Amino acid sequence: MLNLPFQRLSPEGEAALRAIVGAGALADLHSPEFADYGPEVKEFYEAAGYALAWVRGSRPTEQARALIELLRGAESKGLEPEDYEGVRWAERLGKLEQLNPRTVEMEYIRFDVALTVSTMRYISDLRVGRVNPREFHFGLDIEHKRYDLSEFLRQLVETQDLHAAMETVEPPFPGYRRTLGALQTYLELARNDDGERLPNPKRVVKPGDMYPGLPRLTRLLRSLGDLPGAAVTPESATVYQGALVEAVKHFQGRHGLEPNGRIDSHTLRELNTPPSRRLVQFQLTLERWRWLPHEFARPPIVVNIPEFRLRAVNGEYRSMLSMGVVVGRAYRHRTPVFASEMKQVIFRPYWNVPLSIQRAELVPLAAKNRSYLVKHDYEILDKHGKVVGDGFVRNAILEQLRSGELVIRQKPGPTNALALVKFVLPNPYDVYLHGTPATALFSRARRDFSHGCIRVEDPVALAVWVLRDKPEWTIDRIRTAMNGDETIVVNLDKPIPVLILYGTAIVREDGEACFFDDIYGHDAALERALAKR
Repeated sequence: MLNLPFQRLSPEGEAALRAIVGAGALADLHSPEFADYGPEVKEFYEAAGYALAWVRGSRPTEQARALIELLRGAESKGLEPEDYEGVRWAERLGKLEQLNPRTVEMEYIRFDVALTVSTMRYISDLRVGRVNPREFHFGLDIEHKRYDLSEFLRQLVETQDLHAAMETVEPPFPGYRRTLGALQTYLELARNDDGERLPNPKRVVKPGDMYPGLPRLTRLLRSLGDLPGAAVTPESATVYQGALVEAVKHFQGRHGLEPNGRIDSHTLRELNTPPSRRLVQFQLTLERWRWLPHEFARPPIVVNIPEFRLRAVNGEYRSMLSMGVVVGRAYRHRTPVFASEMKQVIFRPYWNVPLSIQRAELVPLAAKNRSYLVKHDYEILDKHGKVVGDGFVRNAILEQLRSGELVIRQKPGPTNALALVKFVLPNPYDVYLHGTPATALFSRARRDFSHGCIRVEDPVALAVWVLRDKPEWTIDRIRTAMNGDETIVVNLDKPIPVLILYGTAIVREDGEACFFDDIYGHDAALERALAKR
């Protein structure tokens, strides 16, 4: 038995506590069943000889009161206070203050178990999230991060700095803390939202146009920070111009839209999205932050799918490199969410065409034009990797391509689908990062055009970053390798963690909150999963 300052119970009280713990249920709780935490709760009380953890001298301990304040304020962490008994704690505390300890020992027992279970739920939700990412078939593992909740609670029972102890539970990343800060801002905006929305114009509002919604637009953009406080906008203005146009451009840039200052249907939709909806986006982003490892062997490369952006960070998780990316099509070829490690860089790579693309796209083209493959630098290989045929697709070859007996690859070169460099990160989805000859796509605000792999806007800069520990790989040598005559494979001495993530609400390092479309419906799916919880 541990020598911790637990309050002993009478034999009857101890038996009652054992019964509650053994049943894995407490009727006093908003969610009475706690069988999923049953082993931890049992271990916690068993180690203390079934004494009370959060009561001393028939009164809640300082640690208990501090924990209750955290549970009641769970909204500030993007969580639901009712999941941890929320408003019920005030009534419980008030009742304990009036109790006769000789006659109502059972009330102390119920209070103690309620706080133990609620704290375990809260810590677990802060640590690994409320829903397992595997539920969505994401390649992220949270199991290695789980706490020994019984042991951790025993530390909280006697800690003198409970808030410091609890800070170790949460993700240590600056981006997570920025998101928590933005959440507070939008909680206040949601509380003060009067429900007014901008009127829907009959046509796109362009700079210089009349627009009756200007007073509301002015108030909205000022409250969101897109219109600077010092900007002068006459209250009687009826023409959309000047500082308001610039503020709309700024707003558009934060919402994944083309910053052209035109109020079209997409811009109006974002302007009329209530703060309460933005709160949900932040809550979902915080949930996803909690799915991540708390530390990495090396600073990672992070791709945020809805933002169409890649960032490479340093040891303090500050962005050192940022560029646009093209991701998988929303309706047919979604880029998966997963974690991996980059292990190779290949200059002038071959493109081994996936069988699905071979059958669905290249075989029909080759059937219409028997010289199509050779004209576009494709080769046909047998199952041993030997090139067969002269590139002209005869009927027998076509049938073997349909069946998969023969496969297609594209020769290295500037017109290759992977362009001149491929970044290899082994994963079960066969997804990798690469260049692209279709560079015009990066000028678009929405960039879901690939078959699932990730095209990077500046492959040279990414190669420089990835190979920074190899001084022989200067930028000149990288360019020479990309424009040479042979395929070159460079193995990384230390693999680089790569995270392919999904967040529709992020807070940049300058503090600006940015929002993006739920292009794959992952937000909607996560909302449904949380609602069922």
